[in-house]
Amino acid sequence: MTLLEVKNLKKYYPLKKSIFSKHEYIKAVDSVSFTIKKGETLGLVGESGCGKSTIAKLIVNLEHPTDGRIKLLDDDISKITFKKRKDICKKYQMIFQDPYSSLNPKKNIYSILDEILLLFTNLNKEKRFEKIVDLMEMVGLTEQQLNKFPHQFSGGQKQRIAIARALAVEPELIIADEPVSALDVSIQAQIINLLIDIQKKTNISYLFISHDLAVIENICDRIMVMYLGKIIEVADSETLINNPKHPYTKTLLSAVPTIDFSKKEKNRTIINELNSDFNFGDGCKFYPRCNLVNKMCKNKTPELEQINKTEHYCACFLTNKN
Repeated sequence: MTLLEVKNLKKYYPLKKSIFSKHEYIKAVDSVSFTIKKGETLGLVGESGCGKSTIAKLIVNLEHPTDGRIKLLDDDISKITFKKRKDICKKYQMIFQDPYSSLNPKKNIYSILDEILLLFTNLNKEKRFEKIVDLMEMVGLTEQQLNKFPHQFSGGQKQRIAIARALAVEPELIIADEPVSALDVSIQAQIINLLIDIQKKTNISYLFISHDLAVIENICDRIMVMYLGKIIEVADSETLINNPKHPYTKTLLSAVPTIDFSKKEKNRTIINELNSDFNFGDGCKFYPRCNLVNKMCKNKTPELEQINKTEHYCACFLTNKN
């Protein structure tokens, strides 16, 4: 069953220039479409500034789309009224990148978790306390820690609390925006395993956002690769990791640390530096950095197309011709 459907989503930010100059925009998200199934984890990967976090903010209504549709089950999130927003928000929650700033430092953990239950449920005080204890146990913390404040916890523990807060209203979808990038590598694995265990128990869906393919491949069923506002490749995790098609995806994979140096050197992909003042025109956004570029790449934007009738999609003229 399809839980989330995003279609032709756009978010353009106007550039401030002279009143006499032509209007220009930064296309942070440019005609992006994808779906997430019930119980599925969809990964979204790309370098900083490509538009990943903007997509997350659009889905949870922290930003309003320039155009396009975001549909969660039967509700069009992109067009909901303020009155209906509270009911819709129960169906999705967000885990932010920085656990240090996502928790109110002036409140203890009980108050932080009780606040969201007061807002979204009709549970009495006793039932709310029972729910909070269950949430703490689900994320590997204890009832005795409820009276502590955020500064008394480690980074990994704070992220566990943030996960508990997101789970409090039993959402259908959690958008995890770089949820482990601020943590030590050993703690990252613990949080990833925790999210996997929670999904097995609740059948919740995740949109897991990261710049690190090494993290993404361990939790995601499918992976989308994003570059400068566009989705350029989509496939199941195993296919994308073992058989990438887009030159940019190959570049990301070649940057993943490995102890097999011979294999890493063999698969290394070199790309050119991008001038910040470069004007892309109507061509592929990756062509200024691509070493496989041809004339078509400079004059036309490749569409995301299926490869060999599989569930593998790629936006590259060279790949789509094969």
